[in-house]
Amino acid sequence: AAATEQRDRTFLFEHRYELSAAMTPARFSVAGLRAAIQDTLDLIASPGGLIAKDLLRADPTGETVQVIDQLDRDGTPHTEQGVWSSADGRRALLLAETRALGSDTDGQAEAIGLIRGAFAQAAAAAASPGTLRLLLSGSPLFAVQARATIEHEALRLSAVSGALIVTLLLLVYRSPVTLVLGLLPVVSGALAGVAAVALGAGVVHGITLGFGITLIGESVDYSIYLFVQSRRDLGTLTAPVRLWPTIALGVATSVCGFASLLPSSFPGLAQLGLYSITGLLAAAAVTRLVLPPLLPRPLRLRDLAPYGAAAARALSRVRGSGATLLVLAAVCVALLFWHRGALWNRDLAVLSPVSAAAQALDGQLRRELGAPDISNLVVVSGPDQETALQRAEAVAQRLDALVAQGLIGGYDSPARYLPSRATQAARLASVPDAPTLRRRLAEATARLPLRAAALEEFVRAVERARSSVPIGRDALEHTSLALGVDALLWQHAGQWYGLLPLRAGDAAAGGAGIDIARVRAALAGFPAGSVLALNMRQETDELYGGYLREAVRLSLAGLGAILVLLALVLRSAARVARVMAPLALAVLTVCAGLIAGGTQLTILHLIGLLLIVAVGSNYALFFDRRAADHAPAQLPLTLASLLVANACTVIGFGVLAFSRVPVLSALGATVAPGALLALWFAALLAPRALYAPFARAPAAGP
Repeated sequence: AAATEQRDRTFLFEHRYELSAAMTPARFSVAGLRAAIQDTLDLIASPGGLIAKDLLRADPTGETVQVIDQLDRDGTPHTEQGVWSSADGRRALLLAETRALGSDTDGQAEAIGLIRGAFAQAAAAAASPGTLRLLLSGSPLFAVQARATIEHEALRLSAVSGALIVTLLLLVYRSPVTLVLGLLPVVSGALAGVAAVALGAGVVHGITLGFGITLIGESVDYSIYLFVQSRRDLGTLTAPVRLWPTIALGVATSVCGFASLLPSSFPGLAQLGLYSITGLLAAAAVTRLVLPPLLPRPLRLRDLAPYGAAAARALSRVRGSGATLLVLAAVCVALLFWHRGALWNRDLAVLSPVSAAAQALDGQLRRELGAPDISNLVVVSGPDQETALQRAEAVAQRLDALVAQGLIGGYDSPARYLPSRATQAARLASVPDAPTLRRRLAEATARLPLRAAALEEFVRAVERARSSVPIGRDALEHTSLALGVDALLWQHAGQWYGLLPLRAGDAAAGGAGIDIARVRAALAGFPAGSVLALNMRQETDELYGGYLREAVRLSLAGLGAILVLLALVLRSAARVARVMAPLALAVLTVCAGLIAGGTQLTILHLIGLLLIVAVGSNYALFFDRRAADHAPAQLPLTLASLLVANACTVIGFGVLAFSRVPVLSALGATVAPGALLALWFAALLAPRALYAPFARAPAAGP
């Protein structure tokens, strides 16, 4: 930075012998001194020799210039009028370091706001303020923007879906009081879910916040079942008692499904599981215990029985044989098997809300700065700082060979800014005592246009260096070198780590990137685990792939728990099959539809499939209950409540499908059609006897 340039040069001059990589015993031999002094004289004669000329008497071997060259040798940005700039000079470049940790999104947001404020003040004071623009990029900006985007989308879509659901329920209930009471479980469930996650994890992830609006889709169902199916009994405390066994079993199956996410090592999934379980239990408890006493007497509610009867008559006419559904299931299974190799998308980038334009700008700014893109890096570790620095130096020697071969374009290292104490001690030990140095200088300058007697300041500086001790991190305070060290060297859990980001050169993999496998081969031989060569894209994709595989296994375990629960409660293999078959068909059909449409499944689609099972289980259980009770007379109200509940679910999740955030759109595109299909299949697979009275009934309208 220009503001610390003079301070940096003073520091480099004072510690040039500790920092210069050229410091070896040969450097101070007669031949070494002659060559170094001749190089300095040649530099003075060149247009760029101003620094060397000023330092000639104190530093004739050019160690200060050597250190500056070391720091600037890789990726030096273009300079215009003393500041970094793009090659065309139209864009000034600045690199900022935040004191806030990268994981501290609030701190990063505050830093970004301060930068924008500083620019606004500077632009206002400029001669042509309207011509200035500020372009920001970097991982902190992406994190802040991603959170803001998810929050904005969650609030916007919540408002849209909430307005649509409220309108629908108001048409059904025809009572603002009933509407408010019906939404009480939704609000209670959402608040309880957020509170549980905040207490359990300390922080609520953006994905959990976005998922909050999806809870509307199921928790609103409970009050709908209560109001519609018990319309004639509302105002009495017996209404929920008759419905509760079916609702409770539906809640239990949902809890089993989402409980499978709790052991996940992916924090986002574990939070989703905790949020869903807490929210659904709270919503069900409010429906069971709070709503009945609050209901006004009498309660005015539209009679939906005629609409349910019309739906029952329509279903009695369209119910086909199970063979059709078996064919559909077979086709879906065949399609999924055919695409089994490309069924899941293990690329984490598909879940990123960062736009392609923002990513392109980030790459452009990094190239103009000459900064590594941190896609490829080497990580060294050791029990202490000294060991980590020594390993970084050893790795650097092998990386230099790769640079010479053109396999990489360059690299950075914490040891470039702070050499290990062992290296510094070796450099300081290479300087001779004053009498020896004077004798060698006399021989080295015998044929040069420089008298040895004029270099007494150099002799005194070398003598001081002999008694110096290696510098540590504290000595770098208030210099630019501190930035490099702090960015690349840190301590965590009693272990020290050093980062060596790699930069691709024109010859690296044909200019396409770095062959990380060849880098690993070049770094073989270090103690196990002490040196790792990483491609961050591969590593994050592999990490995400591990989360995905774990989530699939946990979901299957949740499915097994649901089967066990249904078997214990229903005590009939036929009834269990009747409940699970619609859910399986809906999941298969949605998966096949997504794959046929060219969409690979992600971890968020998997969450959507769990939601299909959670929501659809209520539909299947109500049909099963009516069949088990031999109560076709109750079918109209049951169908009416299921249709209203399903409409709310489809609206709530359907709106999500239009979100710009991949995690939300994936949920919407999965659950909205899945819930609709789950109700349809549950109705088609219900026993024929349930529809018998309606098949004979006159086809009158509601």
